[in-house]
Amino acid sequence: MGILKFFLPKDKVFYSLFEEASQNLEAIAGKLVLCVNESDYNKRATIIKEMEDLEHQNDDLTHKIFVELGRNFITPFDREDIHALATSLDDIADYIYASAKKINFYKVDPNDSGILKMADAIHDAVLAVNAAVKELRNLKNTQKIVECVIKINYVENQADDIFDLSIEKLFDSDIDAKSLIKKREIYQIMEVATDKCEDAGNVIESIVVKYA
Repeated sequence: MGILKFFLPKDKVFYSLFEEASQNLEAIAGKLVLCVNESDYNKRATIIKEMEDLEHQNDDLTHKIFVELGRNFITPFDREDIHALATSLDDIADYIYASAKKINFYKVDPNDSGILKMADAIHDAVLAVNAAVKELRNLKNTQKIVECVIKINYVENQADDIFDLSIEKLFDSDIDAKSLIKKREIYQIMEVATDKCEDAGNVIESIVVKYA
C-alpha cells in the first residue's frame, strides 16, 4: 500500500471541487429563476451581478480542477472525463449567466411564458446535475446517478419543446422585428444551457459505465 497511500488523499480533491462547482450551479440557476420573475430592471441588475460573481467562482473552480489534473498522478476517474465534466459544468454557468445578462442588456420584459418556463427547466436540470455530481464520491449508488441522468435528459427534451413552441408563438405574434430577434436570442441561450446540462449528464453516465 505504501506509495499508493501517499497519493490517495490528493485524489479526493476532485470530488470536493466538482461538488463546489455543481453547488454553485444550483445557486446561479436559482438566481436566474428570481431574475426572470423580477419586474424591476434595477432589482434584476442586482441579481445579475450576484450571478456574475457565482459565474466567476465557477471559472476559478474550473481552473483549480485543471491545475490539480496537471499536478496529480492518480485521479479518481479518467483524466479526459475530469476535463470534460469540469468544462461542461463551467459551460452551464456561462450560459445561465449569459441568459440573465441578455435580458437586461436588451431591456426585455422577462414576464414571458417561454422565458419563465425555460428558467424553471434550467433549474430542474441543474438540480439533477448537482445530485448526480454528489453521488460520484461513492459510485456504489449507481441507480441514483442513472435516475439523475434520466431526469437531465427528460428536462432537456422538455426545454427543446418549450423552445420550439416559444419560437412558433413569437413568429405568430405582432411583435416588432427588433424585439423578435432579442427574444429569440434569449430563448436560444437558455436552450443551450439545458444542452450543456445534458453534456454534463453524458460525462457522468460515461464515468458510471466505466467504474461502477
